[in-house]
Amino acid sequence: MIAILDYDAGNLKSVEKALAFLGEQSIITRDRKEVRKADKVILPGVGSFGAAMEQLKKYEIDKMLQEASEEKPVLGICLGLQLLFEGSEESPGIEGLGLLKGRILRIPDREGLKIPHIGWNSLTLENNGTLFQNSDASPYVYFVHSYYLKAEDESIVRASAEYGVHIHASVEQGNLFACQFHPEKSGSAGLSILSEFARL
Repeated sequence: MIAILDYDAGNLKSVEKALAFLGEQSIITRDRKEVRKADKVILPGVGSFGAAMEQLKKYEIDKMLQEASEEKPVLGICLGLQLLFEGSEESPGIEGLGLLKGRILRIPDREGLKIPHIGWNSLTLENNGTLFQNSDASPYVYFVHSYYLKAEDESIVRASAEYGVHIHASVEQGNLFACQFHPEKSGSAGLSILSEFARL
């Protein structure tokens, strides 16, 4: 069973549907007992960093994630990736979960570059990522974001993308996995990634 965390800031249904398509059981929840029982946890997310952190604390999901990350695989998607890190330029002074080291920065303005970055981009795979074992050499995936990750330790980066700046698009460290893009909206490339996560 995969627990999809509900903190009023996620694209929960599309993640649930993608998992159902793969034949995986999931539950949308913020109940600590359900999260403890789950084999794996997904932290989805859309919206702003500061508001999302507020919601995570309100429902004590920050504590649940700390606990879960010590014993089972956790996947952060989009804003969910950003929240796993220490902080974001979007919400100065607000601390992230700090489970991973790095900063979330705004995609710099550049002529001809639309922000937010909405659309399909190819990934450059690196460091032999577990979630990309059955992926094409340059998977094509769907992004929606204005902020991007710069990981402190580049050895945790498993995929990157270019959009006016070098984006750390997927990371793995211990039980923590995260994608800046939306695997649940990325067709067969994204389903392959979710399938690998479900198999862990």
